[in-house]
Amino acid sequence: MRITVFGASGRTGVPFVRQAVARGHDVVAFVRSADRFPVTDESVTVVEGDAYEGTGVRDAVRDADAVVSVLGQTKSGPDDLLTVGGDTVVAAMRDEGVSRYVTLVGAGVRKDGESVSLSGKVMGTLLKVLAGEVLDDATEHVRRVRASDLEWTVVRAPRLTDGDATGAYRHGDIDLGFESIARGDVATFLLDCVEDDL
Repeated sequence: MRITVFGASGRTGVPFVRQAVARGHDVVAFVRSADRFPVTDESVTVVEGDAYEGTGVRDAVRDADAVVSVLGQTKSGPDDLLTVGGDTVVAAMRDEGVSRYVTLVGAGVRKDGESVSLSGKVMGTLLKVLAGEVLDDATEHVRRVRASDLEWTVVRAPRLTDGDATGAYRHGDIDLGFESIARGDVATFLLDCVEDDL
């Protein structure tokens, strides 16, 4: 497959790109600065741009079989990065006739009517207090993705830790509280979603 990855130079994006290459895929790595991207492989094409500003996005998604977003908030970045960047990516996909989209957000983003454990409720309250703008941005991004006509998957992961894939993780509708997961495992699951249409 040809997979376009937004946020490819980030701490989840890099292991995703490496795993995708190891599985034989061609990857278009969308980054803000090619100089800071550590993966060099003949199957990786690097596209510089800015998802928030919209530069380079359409070129990156052209001819893709699937698009993966692992964009993440930073302290110096805009509060609505996922919403605005997501809208830009979705519009470019629509223009280029690409339908498969997998996006990563935090587990604090809830579905209507979802059962939440006590520890999950505590974590949700903490997120609202400590990172309310980030949570609001991710929630709005998911709302807009759900309203799109794409073949989408939203992956909601708990607290991410740096680390390689272990294979020791659960997925599905899980009651979460203070759990964490290695970024390498998240990358594995995202790639499984792309390959298996999960």
